[in-house]
Amino acid sequence: MTKVLMKGNEAIGAAAIAAGCKYFFGYPITPQSELPEYMSRELPKVGGVFLQPESEVAAINMVYGASGAGARVMTSSSSPGISLKQEGISYIAAAELPCLICNIMRGGPGLGGIQPSQTDYFQATRGGGNGDYRLLAFAPANIQEMVDLIIEGFDLADIYRNPVMICGDGMLGQMMEPVEFTNHTKRELPEKTWATTGTQGKRKPNIINSLYLEASILEDHNKHLIEKYNKIKENEVRVETVGLEDAQLVFSAYGTTSRIVKSAMTILQEEGYKVGLIRPITIWPYPYDAFKKINEKCKDILVVEMNTGQMTDDVKIAVEGRQKVHFHGRQGGMIPSPEEIAQVARELLGGK
Repeated sequence: MTKVLMKGNEAIGAAAIAAGCKYFFGYPITPQSELPEYMSRELPKVGGVFLQPESEVAAINMVYGASGAGARVMTSSSSPGISLKQEGISYIAAAELPCLICNIMRGGPGLGGIQPSQTDYFQATRGGGNGDYRLLAFAPANIQEMVDLIIEGFDLADIYRNPVMICGDGMLGQMMEPVEFTNHTKRELPEKTWATTGTQGKRKPNIINSLYLEASILEDHNKHLIEKYNKIKENEVRVETVGLEDAQLVFSAYGTTSRIVKSAMTILQEEGYKVGLIRPITIWPYPYDAFKKINEKCKDILVVEMNTGQMTDDVKIAVEGRQKVHFHGRQGGMIPSPEEIAQVARELLGGK
């Protein structure tokens, strides 16, 4: 198919519609406001519904209702808006309802600023709401990858009956790149026999619920969820690795930061350094096993993020003390440059 030049936020909407999304409930907040604007214009053309509710809290509860009725549904927001949705996200995960949630991250904490950031890593990977639950969380590095993961994400949400989160940032949402909506692999999806679509006198009513007053019953439900999360960990880890077999130093970065790191790697390679990269595409489940492929002579890992070092916890878990983990990051919407990243690597490698 012909490639189309699209802004990231609008490409998200186009990908969702291509995946069969018919309902969008969301509230404008920079730097993702073009996404609900796109959906308000385009969804009615395919018989879908766009609704801007009175708040982010209302939006996520509308997602709960639409998903419970068996619809393909999504919402989007930016960091503090996602925070407002956390109670509803926890309910959705507990009720095992599929949906897609898109977070175009901004600086924080609090209202922060509208510039790109990656400060919601903990929120996406550890669960920002109450209880033991997990989201399948993707961190695309470019708009084409984001389009592909959104289309796949809707399918995975249905397969696992679980919310899926796409973690972008202000840079990815606002930049323009060529994308194509190729024929993606069609998965065999389970029938939604659990949906509240009316009994027509043929069956008992379906009940969608997250309240279990009997402790033993709630424990059984949690055990069931853990079994599902373990299946996701077995089957859905995504990671890109570069040059691990002979690297003197390995970078770990995700999302748009990984693109800047690749430019820094080019600078270093031209100077004769051997450097590698582990780029998590799923930040949950995290690609812990990829770090076992680092050669034994490599003693240093440099984590680069647009936050204060949130992913370093997962990297330290992954390396189990085999390498020393270092961090370089920028905060508040500041973006690291390839040269500054390269300079940190030079110092770790004993150069100037």
